[in-house]
Amino acid sequence: MSVKPLRRSATIVLAASLTFGVVAEAVPAQASAPTRAASAVTAKVTAQRLTRAQRNRAIAKRMVAKRGWSARQYTCLVRLWNRESHWNQKAGRPSGAYGIPQALPGSKMRSAGKDWRTNPETQIRWGLRYIKGRYGTPCRALGHSGSRGWY
Repeated sequence: MSVKPLRRSATIVLAASLTFGVVAEAVPAQASAPTRAASAVTAKVTAQRLTRAQRNRAIAKRMVAKRGWSARQYTCLVRLWNRESHWNQKAGRPSGAYGIPQALPGSKMRSAGKDWRTNPETQIRWGLRYIKGRYGTPCRALGHSGSRGWY
């Protein structure tokens, strides 16, 4: 029995599965050892090609789920922080707003960790705490942002 090589789409699915912590078997069970090894290397290279924003959204997705918030809340968070920073942990504005959640001033995020300037996980942790304390949920924060232009 011959084994067909993985298509690019299967590699992307595998990379996405690895990124989001989902266990998925993209290599057919009857594939030879060299095919599996090549697929693992391809998946690793593809995972490294994920954008900074994709990696940061994956971190947030895990943290949102850990809080018990729904997939809808995660979608609202994605929309909110797309507006604010495009998920760039180094995004800054002349006003002093900084990071993924655009904390104003950015130094507020120090309460979540001393690496607040560069670590997306620290910024996301702070941003989720801020949203929970001020609005309750990301969807409420997004609604406020939509009506007022800020959150």
